[in-house]
Amino acid sequence: MKIDDNFYMKLAIDEAWKYQLLTYPNPAVGCVIVKDGRILAIEAHKEAGMPHAEINALKTAFLTKESNSLLKIKNDSTEIHRFLMENHDGFFEDCEIFVTLEPCNHIGKTPSCAKLLSILKPKRVIVSVEDPNKQASGGIETLKNVNIEVIIGVLKKEGENLILPFKTWQNKTCIFFKMAQTLNGMIDGQISTHRAKLYVHTIRDKIDLLMVGGNTVRIDKPTLDTRYVFGKDPDVFIYSKNKVFSQNIPLFNIANRKVIVSDDLFKLLDYKFIMVEGVYNLLNILKDKIDFIVLIVNPKIRSGINAINDINLDFEILHENYLGDEKIVFLKRKYI
Repeated sequence: MKIDDNFYMKLAIDEAWKYQLLTYPNPAVGCVIVKDGRILAIEAHKEAGMPHAEINALKTAFLTKESNSLLKIKNDSTEIHRFLMENHDGFFEDCEIFVTLEPCNHIGKTPSCAKLLSILKPKRVIVSVEDPNKQASGGIETLKNVNIEVIIGVLKKEGENLILPFKTWQNKTCIFFKMAQTLNGMIDGQISTHRAKLYVHTIRDKIDLLMVGGNTVRIDKPTLDTRYVFGKDPDVFIYSKNKVFSQNIPLFNIANRKVIVSDDLFKLLDYKFIMVEGVYNLLNILKDKIDFIVLIVNPKIRSGINAINDINLDFEILHENYLGDEKIVFLKRKYI
């Protein structure tokens, strides 16, 4: 392993985190392509059914050579695969490809990335973690079988953190908690910027179920839809022992949506991918059931309800990135 391998892999991992959760049911994956010490591409998989990270990166890299190539207008994964196989002309043979997850070895909604790389024959393929999905794994062997040098395990812990959500929803119901606060921990009122709200609505478009507390519904009278992104409105689970709610609250009047009012958490197991939007009371109720937390921190100090509570929990930071001025922190529970 070269000293620079960590640097380039970190770029790939950071890029992938920008699309974390948005690729469901696929994993978030990043890819960096380097040629003679020059970075040609930093890309990620952005949405299920769309080109994988390697394909986006290979396209971007090739266009540094031929900026007016017909490849520029091709967005379908199969078309990009075919074009690169027919027109690569050895361009990638002195390239190093850094990818956060083992290149896929199967043909699904998109062709096999490992098969394409075996034809393009880059100098090295550097992988952070092997694919835990047995259906898609085997890409490393495919590359080694055509004598491509493969390095495995670069920034392995960071790579494992990146695919933690994917591994969770692969094996069970995945429940994550989204909370917004200011710098001083204020949690009531309008906190997030419009850009952060767009981000949350994009996540809502991907999930199967949105869970909220009964008090939030009664006080805020929310819609809990995806109107900012014109997406799919998830079913809603209102956690409440009191089953009486005004049917004039907007969330009850969304077409093609199921609304469940219950305090029976076993009902959550009917769904695969669940986001909880709430604050400390709901967090305390679910503390042993959530897989990770998405915390949105707005860089302002405001008076209001803050983090004064009786909860004692420790967390590990999986990753931090920024959405405009706001920080997005991904956390998982630390058990001592």
